[in-house]
Amino acid sequence: MSAIKVENISKSFGKVKALDHISFEVERGELFGLIGPDGAGKTTLFRLLTTLLNPDEGRAEVDGFDIVKDYHAIRERVGYMPGQFSLYQDLTVEENLNFFAALFGVKVEDSYDLIAPIYHQIEPFKKRRAGKLSGGMKQKLALSCALIHRPSVLFLDEPTTGVDAVSRSEFWDMLEDIKQRGITVLVSTPYMDEASRCDRVALCNEGRILGIDTPTDIVAKYDSSLYSVRADNMYQLLLATRKATGVAECYPFGETHHLIADAKFDIEQFKGELADIKGLYIEPAEPTIEDMFIKLMKQ
Repeated sequence: MSAIKVENISKSFGKVKALDHISFEVERGELFGLIGPDGAGKTTLFRLLTTLLNPDEGRAEVDGFDIVKDYHAIRERVGYMPGQFSLYQDLTVEENLNFFAALFGVKVEDSYDLIAPIYHQIEPFKKRRAGKLSGGMKQKLALSCALIHRPSVLFLDEPTTGVDAVSRSEFWDMLEDIKQRGITVLVSTPYMDEASRCDRVALCNEGRILGIDTPTDIVAKYDSSLYSVRADNMYQLLLATRKATGVAECYPFGETHHLIADAKFDIEQFKGELADIKGLYIEPAEPTIEDMFIKLMKQ
């Protein structure tokens, strides 16, 4: 039995279709990622699966329980870390942890072995008010509180937004450890580079799922010729490249632009057409999750 099963779920807010017939399954003990930009419907889906909202259409199960009929059972079994820090800012680190343990009728000592790898990093500051913590420390406290009752399924809604690169990397290491303890993890993120840390990912945009697979297999499905281009004036290069013969698409990609070529593309002809662009350089590029996402979104 899957840990999460979503069948044809839809949800609208007025005229806005937040989710449009979403279907997918998450296996037990899997680290599953929802990858997509703001407005993709990730938060709405999380609120449905944690029984904070009811769907307009479709059904879903979490840990074998229906999200509408069995919401009490689901709330006892899941941990939820929303996108915005939602703990009590006036309570200390220790008081927040004790409060959430009491909510679920457990003691901190009973689950300390589970949260210890995370909590020990902030334990020296246990008397500090939560509102005075750094972004990375708030993140660790929120995760500790979400795990204090030993949930079978953990929902993390954009948990690394607003934290530094080191804290982001540490957080994903912690998620890997949590997964190894048998807890199913569903995590959403707008950062494409974090997709590689998941067992499987669903690429989401505008309330729909564009594709589901392992990160490696998603990239392997990329079947277009891709090039990396750069020049002294990157904006001038972007405009000129989009007009060049054989260029299907060109978009900014980090410090370069990525060029998708069609059958008419020829590198030497391209260089000739852009001969007035100073510092022009072009080379073949390996596709990434982000390239595949852009391609699927265009389709």
